[in-house]
Amino acid sequence: MDGVSTLTNLVFEMNPERIMDEVRDFLGQFISNIDIDPDLNLFTSGLLNSLFAMQLVLYVEQNFGIQVTNEDLEPENFKSLSAIQGFIQKKSGETT
Repeated sequence: MDGVSTLTNLVFEMNPERIMDEVRDFLGQFISNIDIDPDLNLFTSGLLNSLFAMQLVLYVEQNFGIQVTNEDLEPENFKSLSAIQGFIQKKSGETT
């Protein structure tokens, strides 16, 4: 089994809360208040800008084994912890 398949299988084993915790931990490296509401808009709150969003995209690709395409680069997919978690689960389902 290759690394991407292994990562994808791990996503299926993760429940939504675990995915959200993983993303929250990543954000916590850059944001002092990581105890944010899962539905808080990270862009309008000022916690996420375009450069940081690209770091987040790379993190999602590398840590969850999914490919984020140009079509996926919509603010709706990355605007909140809930949106990111849903996006990861949706993309993970597409790779199988």
